[in-house]
Amino acid sequence: MDITWIDPSNTDTSFPNVEEALTNPEGLLAAGGDLCQTRLLNAYRNGIFPWYEEGQPILWWSPNPRGVLFTNKFKISTSLRKTLRKHDWTITFDGDFKKTVMACAAPRSYARGTWITNEMTDAYCHLHQIGHAHSIELWDQQERLIGGIYGVQIGKMFYGESMFSFQTNASKVALAYLAMHMNHWGFPLLDCQLPSTHLASLGAESISRSDYIKIMTPLCNQLADSFYWKLDETLDIANWQQK
Repeated sequence: MDITWIDPSNTDTSFPNVEEALTNPEGLLAAGGDLCQTRLLNAYRNGIFPWYEEGQPILWWSPNPRGVLFTNKFKISTSLRKTLRKHDWTITFDGDFKKTVMACAAPRSYARGTWITNEMTDAYCHLHQIGHAHSIELWDQQERLIGGIYGVQIGKMFYGESMFSFQTNASKVALAYLAMHMNHWGFPLLDCQLPSTHLASLGAESISRSDYIKIMTPLCNQLADSFYWKLDETLDIANWQQK
């Protein structure tokens, strides 16, 4: 395995072309570097994201195919529509970004450890402070956080990082609110990074890396204002119809 090493002392170091990513493991492009805002934003603009575990160097990925969700294609099952109509949860946008990231990092019964290290948490919280990372939260009647999503925004492109659910359908409801607000705001694409059957059931699909880069790049260059990250009470989420 031969991949590029990124010098952590030089934030101007360019990433290699994504077409140089390995096929085994799929999408591994580079290692090293750091998680400063300049490097992170440069990575996302080039279709690259960090993914590694504690004790490993930072690993940078650009898989082919790429998992994406076109926001006008979000699918609502009968059971999810029922939940959207009857839930008594409170939805917030950027209500508690750090708490959402930490909840995503919490141990899960089906996985060993977490890839969201303390270093990752600090890096994305900094992106949030400068307006490039956002979260959606669900709270129960006791004001406990029970579901949510966080990710990175550049222009009119949103890169989903992780989501969690402490109650049935909570993460699906959070994703529904995210996708439908993004569609309303004119954000056509949500990056899901890796294809999965779970996300496919909600309308996500796989596209080639080259198509992803072609669609994603101009979206990064479009202007988007901070007002977007507010809950719009006028949207009828429960009666959303796929276009």
